Amino acid sequence: MSKLKIVRHQLVLLNETETTINHLVLKKKPLTGIKILDLTRLLPGPMCTLHLADMGADVLKIEETSVGDYARFIPPMQNKNSIFFNAVNRNKRSAAIDLTKEEGRNVFLKLAANADIIIESFRPGVVDKLGIDYNTLKKINPRLIYCAITGYGQTGPYRD
Repeated sequence: MSKLKIVRHQLVLLNETETTINHLVLKKKPLTGIKILDLTRLLPGPMCTLHLADMGADVLKIEETSVGDYARFIPPMQNKNSIFFNAVNRNKRSAAIDLTKEEGRNVFLKLAANADIIIESFRPGVVDKLGIDYNTLKKINPRLIYCAITGYGQTGPYRD
């Protein structure tokens, strides 16, 4: 069955395939309503949260206040912005929070109380020192999904 659609003030006849594609594009994305706090850097974590954002999740990228994510400085650059950084962080919001200060930690804890997922890529032990480890966060948000990405795992001989 064909449908009519107005495109740029012209009436266009759509075939069944085009109608189906348009329906899928307009359909609600599968992760709409999911809130994710992204504490990752460089490639693995940002690529993970990029895919989640592309599927409709509300991703808030948390960056340190001094320099932010150092991927911001990976060339090539366009208008003083890293093309790489922009590519892997599209569809995300961003905030600078100093997690080493109590005020910043408290802001993060408030955000974590309403988050569905936290994804971090700190070196092993860093989240414990910052007071934002899973055991701390599950007390304020028991339904929280917590993902830690490390190059060589959280334990074992190569963790550091």
